[in-house]
Amino acid sequence: MKLSEMKKEQIESLLAVEKEKFISFKAKGLKLNMARGIHSTEQLELSMPIMDIFHSAAEMVSEDGTDCRNYGNLTGIAEAKRLFGELLGVSEDEIIIGGNSSLALMYDSVARAMTHGILGSTPWSKLPEVKFLCPVPGYDRHFGICQNFGIKMINIPMSKTGPDMDMIEKLVAEDETIKGIWCVPLYSNPDGIVYSDETVKRFAALSPKASDFRIFWDNAYCVHHLTEHENTILNILEEAKKTGKEDMVFEFASTSKITFPGAGVSVFAASKRNIEYVSNILKYQIISYDKLNQLRHVRYFKNLDGIKNQMVRHREIIAPKFDLVVKTLSENLSELGICEFIKPEGGYFVSVFVPVGCASKVVNLCKDGGVILTGAGATYPYGKDPDESNIRIAPTFPPLSELADALELFCIAVKIAAFEKALSK
Repeated sequence: MKLSEMKKEQIESLLAVEKEKFISFKAKGLKLNMARGIHSTEQLELSMPIMDIFHSAAEMVSEDGTDCRNYGNLTGIAEAKRLFGELLGVSEDEIIIGGNSSLALMYDSVARAMTHGILGSTPWSKLPEVKFLCPVPGYDRHFGICQNFGIKMINIPMSKTGPDMDMIEKLVAEDETIKGIWCVPLYSNPDGIVYSDETVKRFAALSPKASDFRIFWDNAYCVHHLTEHENTILNILEEAKKTGKEDMVFEFASTSKITFPGAGVSVFAASKRNIEYVSNILKYQIISYDKLNQLRHVRYFKNLDGIKNQMVRHREIIAPKFDLVVKTLSENLSELGICEFIKPEGGYFVSVFVPVGCASKVVNLCKDGGVILTGAGATYPYGKDPDESNIRIAPTFPPLSELADALELFCIAVKIAAFEKALSK
């Protein structure tokens, strides 16, 4: 029976039961952190052979003769550009291989625009106001970059095919202070939405009033599938070339959730003009990123199939955890009508919508019961979810048995929050 169909006495009775369950859970002394999409130990073990790639100095030389222990190759070694260029569908002169963090590349991209402008434009720091469009719910660290630089953020609603393109097209065409938009196009964070072909084509055909407007295309989960059906999206840079607007795209990716989150390689892809512009500033910042790590990854994977095979092994470990989340939420909350979520086919999260005004209560109850979740509101700019409804679940780290306990506690917390809200009306 739906909560909305219940009488007060029924809700009170159910609330008393859930509160008793909550007290029992507190007694278990759980200590689980599910705030971020962290690799489990089993996933980290998959990549351990990468640490045994080199056994001599001769093996640390790249194909062009560069000793990767030394200086040089600002934008990355050729074999790394070739491998990760194939991953993203770009050429070697449209890519820069960075350090272990694509987030750092995104931050630097905004910082450069603030200090130097983009391709001759006025530096953003010298403008009265700079705005970014932010599809919501979205990635909290994207929003953190904007907040750090004082960039005003505008919420853009998400649909099953991607962000509201009608709204985006109208806003960028009218407002010159809008300089960018954050996108996670394949398995969006946190909803797991896949941008449709039409959505990608409309992005590639945008006509922004600002000549220095950039699409920050964070393709973080480009090979992170949870089912045998591997979703794909159109190549944004290729689509933008068709409209003559390839300079509008900044694309990012990394191996953070492929090998080691703390010791992977990151990728920046863009038009040749943008790569030249970035390189000419980057040369004052760094002589080279970690070429040994680049070479280590190339030797380990060998080719794109090597990366894809690695992700199948990841899927075998984490897919049962996502299945458990879907099963538990469906069986405990869906029938009551107090939870909505999209079953993800890839990515690293499950985005859950609880009754309006209940997210903080649920997160706090879980914390009190020993399970740390991403803070309520974190998936919206400034940490302010207008409905206080969205909660991001990251199920990858705990073992299945501990995840089952955490999910049971989560369901109890949602019921308590929903029942108390219903009784307060």
